[in-house]
Amino acid sequence: MSEFSDMTVAELKELLKEAGLPVSGKKADLIARLEEAESHEDVVEEEAEEEDWDDSDDDWDEDEEEYFHVAKQKPQLDEATKAALESRKAQNKVQPKFRRQEWFRYKRLSRTGWKRPRGDDSSQRKNRKYRSPKARVGYGKVAAVRDFHPSGFQEVLVHRPEDLDGIDPAVQAARVGGTVGGRKRILIHERADELGIRVLNRRRGV
Repeated sequence: MSEFSDMTVAELKELLKEAGLPVSGKKADLIARLEEAESHEDVVEEEAEEEDWDDSDDDWDEDEEEYFHVAKQKPQLDEATKAALESRKAQNKVQPKFRRQEWFRYKRLSRTGWKRPRGDDSSQRKNRKYRSPKARVGYGKVAAVRDFHPSGFQEVLVHRPEDLDGIDPAVQAARVGGTVGGRKRILIHERADELGIRVLNRRRGV
């Protein structure tokens, strides 16, 4: 059974709006549209993985000076960590999307994150079935891989090239801070390539 079948029409339309897709039609049409978009994303991800750098390519010219290189390192994970990541991935697929109270009534609330519902008569606070579920202890993920990136790397926030020196490229990856400017970002990318460190939020062409 599709994961979208248990969702309401309002929730389905909200997902379609976020994906930039039409919201007209019956519930079955909305579900079919979301499933088609999801399958298309899976195909795009598979094609992107196939285009990753291959060390066995004998035609690569090491003397080539002008090329754009993006580190595609894979983490070195033990079997327990791999199993924990797979378990967390399965949990994410069935976890509902947590919404603000009355997100369907006010458009501005549908664009904001989760906030604890308040009010003595709040249906969401009382966790009634016809309202969006509350974020609570029962939805916690596997503690062993908490805060891990989906790729399996442990994220390390960096703001300058010197911050990369303490990173272990086998299990850790860098994430450039949002306040870092363009010129310093280029220096961080160049230093990461030298050390063989993967940058998770690397921009194309930089």
